[in-house]
Amino acid sequence: MIHKLNLEDILFLDIETVPEARSFLDLDAAKQQLWTLKSQYQRGDVSAEEFYERAGIWAEFGKIVCISVGYFKLQGDVRNFRVTSFHGDEKSILNDFKNLVSTHFGQSKHLLCAHNGKEFDFPYIARRLIIHNMELPNKLNLFGKKPWEVPHLDTLELWKFGDYKNYTSLKLLTNVLGIPSPKDDIDGSDVARVFYEESNIDRIVAYCEKDTIAVAQILLRLRGEDILHQNEIIHI
Repeated sequence: MIHKLNLEDILFLDIETVPEARSFLDLDAAKQQLWTLKSQYQRGDVSAEEFYERAGIWAEFGKIVCISVGYFKLQGDVRNFRVTSFHGDEKSILNDFKNLVSTHFGQSKHLLCAHNGKEFDFPYIARRLIIHNMELPNKLNLFGKKPWEVPHLDTLELWKFGDYKNYTSLKLLTNVLGIPSPKDDIDGSDVARVFYEESNIDRIVAYCEKDTIAVAQILLRLRGEDILHQNEIIHI
């Protein structure tokens, strides 16, 4: 089935998220209490204040600072992969992404693809849209859809081959498949620091785009195809 997919019908993506506030103390009292309760089983003996640096992985306590997307353009033997990113205030990021999906990838044949996207990227984007009182694009509105109607591809799920006990990170999977690592500068644990302390969104965008490219490379490898060469990747 994976070989029958038209690569041009797939929108590859990755998101970068951070805690909604710079520190735990910047939250109001109600949100501090809610965070303390939410994180109590994950943080063990670590205080809620110290553990807050990880709040970005929860859509209720975090926000999106970048969404990178990529898509294939095929013309005969010429293969290009075009990558672009949305960043700025979160509502603008979500609006730009929603417009792209609705306008250019809204047909029934189109799919969204991410690594661990079904557990993280797709629901996170949907939740943040709802928090901002924004309408969900059809590709993220799963209410009432049967499993085979969900227009999502997940390279982590594809790699599992039905083994639901195993989690394989993007960093590990690119390594074993001989794909250039997207983690050559920073990784997910650095994003909040780079955002709040360095105010370096360009560094985050570069990292997010590398992850998006890596997801496309993994799908190519799963299809038994050559990975992209650098001259086939176009940043727009």
